[in-house]
Amino acid sequence: MRTLIILAAVLLAQTATGQVPLADLAAPPADAQHFTIMSTAGKHGQSARWTTPDGMRMGRESMLLRGQVFETDSAAHMGGDDMLDRVTVRGFTPNGDAAETFVIAARQATWKSPVDGAAAPYTAPAMYAAFGGPIDLAADLAERLIASPDKSLALLPAGRAHAELLSTLTVGEGAARKTLTAYAVTGLSNTPIPIWLDDSGRFFALISGLSWIRAGYEAAQPVLEKTQDDALAKRSPALVKSLLKTPSGPVAFTNVRAFLAGDHFAEAQTVVVDNGVIRRVGPAAHVIVPAGAQIIDGKGKTLVPGLWDSHMHFADDASGPMLLSLGVTSVRDPGNINALTLARAARRAKGELLSPRVYPSVLIDGKGPNTAQAASVATTQEEALAIVRKAKADGFIAIKIYGTFNPAWIRATAAEAHRLGLHVHGHLPAGMRPADAIDAGYDEITHIYFVMMQAMPDDVVAKSNGMGRFQGPGRYAKDVSLEAEPMKSLLAKMVRQKITVDPTLVVAESLFVPENGDLSPAYAPFVGMLPPAVERGFRQGGFVVPSDLTRADFRASFAKLSELVGALHRSGVTIVAGTDGSGLELVRELELYVAAGFTPAEALASATIATAHLVGADARTGSIAVGKAADLVLVEGDPSKAIGDLRHTQIVMMDGKLMEADALRSAGGLAGRPRFAE
Repeated sequence: MRTLIILAAVLLAQTATGQVPLADLAAPPADAQHFTIMSTAGKHGQSARWTTPDGMRMGRESMLLRGQVFETDSAAHMGGDDMLDRVTVRGFTPNGDAAETFVIAARQATWKSPVDGAAAPYTAPAMYAAFGGPIDLAADLAERLIASPDKSLALLPAGRAHAELLSTLTVGEGAARKTLTAYAVTGLSNTPIPIWLDDSGRFFALISGLSWIRAGYEAAQPVLEKTQDDALAKRSPALVKSLLKTPSGPVAFTNVRAFLAGDHFAEAQTVVVDNGVIRRVGPAAHVIVPAGAQIIDGKGKTLVPGLWDSHMHFADDASGPMLLSLGVTSVRDPGNINALTLARAARRAKGELLSPRVYPSVLIDGKGPNTAQAASVATTQEEALAIVRKAKADGFIAIKIYGTFNPAWIRATAAEAHRLGLHVHGHLPAGMRPADAIDAGYDEITHIYFVMMQAMPDDVVAKSNGMGRFQGPGRYAKDVSLEAEPMKSLLAKMVRQKITVDPTLVVAESLFVPENGDLSPAYAPFVGMLPPAVERGFRQGGFVVPSDLTRADFRASFAKLSELVGALHRSGVTIVAGTDGSGLELVRELELYVAAGFTPAEALASATIATAHLVGADARTGSIAVGKAADLVLVEGDPSKAIGDLRHTQIVMMDGKLMEADALRSAGGLAGRPRFAE
């Protein structure tokens, strides 16, 4: 124990002179409290909390997430005002050194994290919200927040957290029986974060797509998840009632620039909607507006179809208003917690949930250390086929295959999916190249770095279900010729077999381009609109660069990935726009397409009619045309010239019902409108 006390002092005194070796990170004592990091697919790591005799709060965490390794520890101390007055984080993540420090001294708070560093006067109690580190630091914050009389806490570097009672639940049997309480915490994210505490006010679990739960209670994860989701769901009908307005008659968008037929912009148009359907489209001078119609003057503005995010893992009920505020009225969800996906679809159908229409896939993976969270795991060919059949029976539209899936099972799995009318897309199982996956039955390749895998060395392809999928393209893509073999033949095959690509180019940009502290272009327009903790995360850099490369090498490889998206598009391969993020990144994805050679109209088509066609919904929606569902977005500006103007939504219409974008932003946790690009 004396060794632990000395170690805690060393942690707090140490300056960030270099990344701490794994062997030097703190070792939990025998009496530490342990947490399992898990998802529906299994275990992804472990975390520990303990307190030394002199009051030092310690944390140690190890996590392996689809090949990404996180090894961190923390040491923290509570000051006389029951707020953290010292914090040290050490270790490493895929983004590099995790070193972080915070200290209060002489009435001044000073902090240094991987993305920022500053000082501010400390004149009133405030809790430091750590940028990184083990769950222990978040647990300290949650415990202090819930213990506060008004369930409210000032935060450093900025912001304020609030907690609201959600639900209670009893888990365990006999001596292990515990009464738990869930709270919805706001102020740390733009959507509520459910936190579970035990009857002693101690952190018990954080249940999400990736969960931390007290060791020994892992079997309770599904019931905790359902209980908190049911409690949060009770809030949703009120949002539907307050934000979704059914017009009393026809609605006419007059004198508007409109993106028509999924392929061109037209000036001075009038679009008339009635009973949820587009009834008239044409030049404003010729279209007769019905008597008594609600008129929305579109002069100087642009009307576009409701946007699609083709790669959106729909997070929670509160994500709905935010996505709608961005003009996203339809989502292709490529893998999620199946039970929650189905429950939300049912509530949306009954008018109890305000969200885009979701077209979901079932995520299928094999069993191993890099299994994807939320995956349906198959350990045999028959299990894989059973998952496919259940996906069809449950109403899913596709299967998404992941990187630990057995390559030998793909042909039969894809054939069964096709027999049932399901689309097949996904990552590449380790050991496969895109041409192999296409030959085995893929309809679509997810992520542009998997398309580039065709030209990667064998040792990269063999590990493409882990960090190889990032490190290989980061190292080698810059030197690949797209006009030579093997890429030349791959592009021809993709055109010939009508393969779709979901590039998520904005993900590749975030992985390869920024240094820690850089502000991502995807988020720059939203700075000042979201909780400070979220905006701090906007400055997370890309993956750490190997010692024999430079950030310039990674950036050159990203440029080649962008060039590949342009080459695919010019060849005739269908590109569908998706974010694999929060949705805030969608317009940046389109900006990257324009930079790669798309016209603004072609980029917009990738986020409208192309995805609608992909999921078989293009006869109903996806473009502005007579007879189609009225999924429409009125934006300020001219995206035919500046595609970034799509961020500036004013009115959103879904199935003919009207929503004010500002009200949606407020409900979705955004404090204002995004800025125009300078």
